[in-house]
Amino acid sequence: MNAPDDITRAVEAVLFAATEPMTLEAIRTHLNGAEVRAALAALQADYAGRGIELVKRGERWHFQTAADMAHLLRREHEEARKLSRAGIETLAIIAYHEPATRAEIEAIRGVGISKGTLDVLMEAGWIRPAGRREVPGRPLLYATTPAFLAHFGLASRRDLPGIDDLRAAGLLDPVDLAFARTDWDADAADDGDAEVETFDETH
Repeated sequence: MNAPDDITRAVEAVLFAATEPMTLEAIRTHLNGAEVRAALAALQADYAGRGIELVKRGERWHFQTAADMAHLLRREHEEARKLSRAGIETLAIIAYHEPATRAEIEAIRGVGISKGTLDVLMEAGWIRPAGRREVPGRPLLYATTPAFLAHFGLASRRDLPGIDDLRAAGLLDPVDLAFARTDWDADAADDGDAEVETFDETH
Protein backbone atom coordinates (compact mmCIF):
# COMPACT_ATOMS: atom_id res chain seq x y z
CA MET A 1 0.00 0.00 0.00
CA ASN A 2 1.33 3.42 -0.94
CA ALA A 3 2.22 5.82 1.85
CA PRO A 4 -0.32 8.65 2.29
CA ASP A 5 0.66 12.03 0.84
CA ASP A 6 1.09 15.16 2.93
CA ILE A 7 -2.45 16.43 2.28
CA THR A 8 -3.98 13.13 3.38
CA ARG A 9 -1.84 13.07 6.51
CA ALA A 10 -2.78 16.68 7.27
CA VAL A 11 -6.51 15.98 6.87
CA GLU A 12 -6.15 12.96 9.15
CA ALA A 13 -4.40 15.07 11.78
CA VAL A 14 -7.02 17.84 11.63
CA LEU A 15 -9.93 15.42 12.01
CA PHE A 16 -8.21 13.45 14.75
CA ALA A 17 -7.69 16.62 16.81
CA ALA A 18 -11.18 18.02 16.17
CA THR A 19 -13.57 18.14 19.12
CA GLU A 20 -16.64 18.00 16.87
CA PRO A 21 -17.52 16.94 13.29
CA MET A 22 -16.11 19.28 10.64
CA THR A 23 -17.46 20.57 7.36
CA LEU A 24 -15.43 20.38 4.17
CA GLU A 25 -14.81 24.11 4.29
CA ALA A 26 -13.65 23.99 7.91
CA ILE A 27 -11.11 21.30 7.04
CA ARG A 28 -9.89 23.29 4.04
CA THR A 29 -9.49 26.40 6.20
CA HIS A 30 -6.94 24.54 8.34
CA LEU A 31 -5.04 23.59 5.19
CA ASN A 32 -4.93 27.01 3.54
CA GLY A 33 -7.73 26.19 1.13
CA ALA A 34 -6.25 22.95 -0.21
CA GLU A 35 -8.57 20.54 -2.02
CA VAL A 36 -9.32 17.69 0.40
CA ARG A 37 -12.05 15.57 -1.21
CA ALA A 38 -9.61 12.98 -2.54
CA ALA A 39 -7.86 12.82 0.82
CA LEU A 40 -11.16 12.24 2.64
CA ALA A 41 -12.09 9.46 0.22
CA ALA A 42 -8.68 7.85 0.68
CA LEU A 43 -8.92 8.03 4.48
CA GLN A 44 -12.47 6.67 4.47
CA ALA A 45 -11.33 3.67 2.41
CA ASP A 46 -8.19 3.17 4.52
CA TYR A 47 -10.13 3.12 7.81
CA ALA A 48 -12.98 0.93 6.50
CA GLY A 49 -13.29 -2.24 8.56
CA ARG A 50 -10.95 -1.01 11.32
CA GLY A 51 -11.73 -0.23 14.95
CA ILE A 52 -12.02 3.46 14.07
CA GLU A 53 -13.75 4.68 10.93
CA LEU A 54 -14.12 7.99 9.13
CA VAL A 55 -17.78 8.82 8.53
CA LYS A 56 -19.78 11.65 7.00
CA ARG A 57 -22.91 12.76 8.86
CA GLY A 58 -24.88 15.36 6.97
CA GLU A 59 -22.19 17.66 5.61
CA ARG A 60 -19.69 17.01 8.41
CA TRP A 61 -16.84 14.52 8.78
CA HIS A 62 -15.47 12.86 11.91
CA PHE A 63 -13.75 9.77 13.25
CA GLN A 64 -15.83 7.40 15.36
CA THR A 65 -15.54 3.98 16.94
CA ALA A 66 -16.75 1.24 14.63
CA ALA A 67 -20.34 0.30 15.49
CA ASP A 68 -19.48 -3.30 16.35
CA MET A 69 -16.75 -2.13 18.76
CA ALA A 70 -18.78 0.50 20.61
CA HIS A 71 -19.76 -1.92 23.39
CA LEU A 72 -16.11 -2.12 24.48
CA LEU A 73 -16.08 1.56 25.40
CA ARG A 74 -19.39 1.85 27.22
CA ARG A 75 -19.08 2.70 30.88
CA GLU A 76 -20.24 0.09 33.35
CA HIS A 77 -22.94 2.44 34.65
CA GLU A 78 -24.22 4.17 31.57
CA GLU A 79 -26.98 6.71 32.07
CA ALA A 80 -29.73 5.99 29.59
CA ARG A 81 -31.49 8.90 27.91
CA LYS A 82 -35.21 8.24 28.03
CA LEU A 83 -37.69 10.20 25.96
CA SER A 84 -41.40 10.46 26.62
CA ARG A 85 -43.82 9.56 23.84
CA ALA A 86 -44.33 13.29 23.32
CA GLY A 87 -40.56 13.71 22.94
CA ILE A 88 -40.27 10.85 20.46
CA GLU A 89 -43.18 12.13 18.38
CA THR A 90 -41.87 15.70 18.45
CA LEU A 91 -38.40 14.59 17.35
CA ALA A 92 -39.88 12.48 14.54
CA ILE A 93 -42.03 15.34 13.28
CA ILE A 94 -39.09 17.73 13.24
CA ALA A 95 -36.88 15.18 11.47
CA TYR A 96 -39.45 14.50 8.74
CA HIS A 97 -40.73 18.07 8.29
CA GLU A 98 -37.88 20.40 9.27
CA PRO A 99 -37.73 23.24 9.71
CA ALA A 100 -40.94 23.26 11.73
CA THR A 101 -42.50 25.67 14.22
CA ARG A 102 -44.04 24.65 17.52
CA ALA A 103 -47.51 25.36 16.12
CA GLU A 104 -46.82 23.15 13.10
CA ILE A 105 -45.64 20.34 15.37
CA GLU A 106 -48.75 20.67 17.50
CA ALA A 107 -50.99 20.68 14.40
CA ILE A 108 -49.46 17.40 13.20
CA ARG A 109 -49.62 15.74 16.63
CA GLY A 110 -53.12 17.03 17.27
CA VAL A 111 -52.21 18.06 20.83
CA GLY A 112 -50.10 20.75 22.44
CA ILE A 113 -46.49 20.22 23.49
CA SER A 114 -44.82 21.66 26.54
CA LYS A 115 -41.75 23.88 26.29
CA GLY A 116 -40.00 21.24 28.37
CA THR A 117 -40.28 18.70 25.55
CA LEU A 118 -38.38 20.95 23.17
CA ASP A 119 -35.89 21.84 25.92
CA VAL A 120 -35.11 18.14 26.50
CA LEU A 121 -34.45 17.60 22.78
CA MET A 122 -32.21 20.66 22.62
CA GLU A 123 -30.30 19.59 25.75
CA ALA A 124 -29.72 16.20 24.10
CA GLY A 125 -28.21 18.11 21.16
CA TRP A 126 -30.67 16.61 18.67
CA ILE A 127 -32.55 19.76 17.63
CA ARG A 128 -31.64 23.44 17.36
CA PRO A 129 -33.31 26.78 16.62
CA ALA A 130 -33.17 27.28 12.84
CA GLY A 131 -34.46 30.80 12.27
CA ARG A 132 -37.96 32.26 12.22
CA ARG A 133 -40.88 31.76 9.85
CA GLU A 134 -41.65 35.05 8.10
CA VAL A 135 -45.34 35.08 9.06
CA PRO A 136 -47.17 37.17 11.70
CA GLY A 137 -45.54 36.58 15.06
CA ARG A 138 -42.36 35.25 13.38
CA PRO A 139 -42.45 31.89 15.24
CA LEU A 140 -39.20 30.08 15.95
CA LEU A 141 -38.26 27.18 13.67
CA TYR A 142 -36.64 23.94 14.82
CA ALA A 143 -34.40 21.55 12.87
CA THR A 144 -32.30 18.49 13.63
CA THR A 145 -28.53 18.66 14.20
CA PRO A 146 -25.48 16.70 13.05
CA ALA A 147 -25.51 15.11 16.53
CA PHE A 148 -28.97 13.70 15.74
CA LEU A 149 -27.63 12.09 12.57
CA ALA A 150 -24.57 10.73 14.38
CA HIS A 151 -26.57 9.31 17.31
CA PHE A 152 -28.97 7.44 15.05
CA GLY A 153 -26.30 6.37 12.54
CA LEU A 154 -27.67 8.38 9.61
CA ALA A 155 -25.58 9.91 6.85
CA SER A 156 -28.40 12.35 6.04
CA ARG A 157 -32.14 12.81 6.59
CA ARG A 158 -32.73 10.84 3.40
CA ASP A 159 -31.67 7.75 5.37
CA LEU A 160 -34.66 8.08 7.69
CA PRO A 161 -36.96 5.05 7.33
CA GLY A 162 -39.88 5.45 4.96
CA ILE A 163 -43.53 4.67 5.63
CA ASP A 164 -43.23 1.12 4.29
CA ASP A 165 -40.19 0.44 6.51
CA LEU A 166 -41.96 1.78 9.61
CA ARG A 167 -45.14 -0.15 8.86
CA ALA A 168 -43.19 -3.39 8.30
CA ALA A 169 -41.48 -2.92 11.67
CA GLY A 170 -44.85 -2.47 13.37
CA LEU A 171 -43.99 1.08 14.41
CA LEU A 172 -46.85 2.90 12.72
CA ASP A 173 -50.23 3.47 14.32
CA PRO A 174 -52.87 4.96 11.99
CA VAL A 175 -52.33 8.38 13.54
CA ASP A 176 -48.60 8.13 12.85
CA LEU A 177 -49.25 8.22 9.11
CA ALA A 178 -50.03 11.91 9.53
CA PHE A 179 -46.38 12.76 10.03
CA ALA A 180 -44.41 9.92 8.39
CA ARG A 181 -43.20 11.21 5.02
CA THR A 182 -40.62 10.00 2.53
CA ASP A 183 -40.75 12.49 -0.36
CA TRP A 184 -37.79 14.73 0.49
CA ASP A 185 -38.00 16.60 -2.80
CA ALA A 186 -41.52 17.67 -1.85
CA ASP A 187 -40.23 18.76 1.57
CA ALA A 188 -37.54 20.87 -0.04
CA ALA A 189 -40.06 22.46 -2.40
CA ASP A 190 -42.43 23.23 0.46
CA ASP A 191 -39.64 24.74 2.53
CA GLY A 192 -38.60 26.92 -0.37
CA ASP A 193 -42.06 28.50 -0.65
CA ALA A 194 -41.92 30.14 2.78
CA GLU A 195 -39.65 32.99 3.72
CA VAL A 196 -37.35 32.04 6.56
CA GLU A 197 -34.85 34.07 8.52
CA THR A 198 -32.03 31.66 9.37
CA PHE A 199 -29.51 31.80 12.19
CA ASP A 200 -25.77 31.67 11.57
CA GLU A 201 -24.60 28.43 13.23
CA THR A 202 -21.16 29.90 13.81
CA HIS A 203 -22.53 32.22 16.52
